[in-house]
Amino acid sequence: MNAKRLFLASRVALVVTAMSFALRAGAVGSWAAGFHLTLEQVGWVNGTAFWGFTLAMLFGGPLCDALGLGRIMAIAFVGHLVGILLTIFAWNYLSLYIGTLIFGIANGSVEAACNPLITTLFPDDKTTKLNHFHVWFPGGIVIGGVLAYLMEKAGLGWKAEFATMLVPLAVYGFLFVGQPFPKTERVQQGISTLSMFKACVSPLFLLMVVCMLMTASTELGSTTWIPNILTSAGVPGILVLAWINGLMAIGRQSAGAFVHRLSPLGMLLSSSVLSALGLYAMSQSTGYTLFAAATVFALGVCFFWPTMLGFVNERFPSTGALGLAIMGGCGMLSVSFILPVLGKYFDLGIAARVPAQQTVASLSAAPDGSALAIEWLHIQAAAGLEMLGRMAYLPVVLFVIFLALFLGHRGKSHIAPKPGA
Repeated sequence: MNAKRLFLASRVALVVTAMSFALRAGAVGSWAAGFHLTLEQVGWVNGTAFWGFTLAMLFGGPLCDALGLGRIMAIAFVGHLVGILLTIFAWNYLSLYIGTLIFGIANGSVEAACNPLITTLFPDDKTTKLNHFHVWFPGGIVIGGVLAYLMEKAGLGWKAEFATMLVPLAVYGFLFVGQPFPKTERVQQGISTLSMFKACVSPLFLLMVVCMLMTASTELGSTTWIPNILTSAGVPGILVLAWINGLMAIGRQSAGAFVHRLSPLGMLLSSSVLSALGLYAMSQSTGYTLFAAATVFALGVCFFWPTMLGFVNERFPSTGALGLAIMGGCGMLSVSFILPVLGKYFDLGIAARVPAQQTVASLSAAPDGSALAIEWLHIQAAAGLEMLGRMAYLPVVLFVIFLALFLGHRGKSHIAPKPGA
């Protein structure tokens, strides 16, 4: 078994997953115009990637033990290929919806297989290695974001941008093919399926699932809308997204030092504070000061996802692949619901700001550069930034929960007891 090759292939597979998030975020405006969709409908289309992800994780997680990690990754590869092609050649709202759904299922399959693969390959350093693996989620978003920006400047449309994902898809398929996969850690340790399910209904585990709903919404719900909102505010939004995710990638690569100094709970507590401050600062900023606010936000959400997974798997190793799947799946499911809600708030914020003598249709159809077009951008920016401000409430709630857990576990080791102890 070639652990280095499997780890590399996993990271490239995550690049494909992440690029789709950046490219979909950049395609929001084109989809709305090209398929004649409302922003709420765009939210539902983007939401398929999240609940499709959840569907794959909740079904794929338990199947990792039965089918094997390699077969789950094969499902991911086929789903990515079909999802990319169907999205590119979509002809109406339904076909676009189905294409993004299939892609979401493929993304979930990557997480369902790769998270337990990495905890199995590196059982003594789970949180750090999960952070190193998840470097390539923000890293892939940076790649996708920069590509989208450059290709848009070159006059190429979103379909050409989506086609670029076929390259890393081919790479990870090549790296995985023919490689033997290990059995999951739970299977190797002889932990029964009944013990796994029992561990997944413990009170602390369920509380962490609730927290995952909020950490995932804070990170992914916000970043999905940021390119569209900040572009209206006069800033290249896709570059802000790339900036946020570049900082996240650097932070996750350095996670080992933070894990040993702060502990996972200390990292989560600090993250909730910075996330709330970053979102609030963005809602109050204009122009290029948005980059400074986005920096604070990036430092906040940087460690949320992998540290949540690492903490749960260290604290409850008996939950195995199912526990990781529940955490990741519920996190993505929450985003599938928060996106249309945010889209609705966006629509309402716009409607509240449209002057009495105008309509949304007349403003959105105004010629570029005209006074009405400039007014339309200002309205969209104000409504979108207000929406980001509303999101700051979620990390405030998280701060209260993590503070209680931190104080309750202070002085205790965050490393789990041995299975069966």
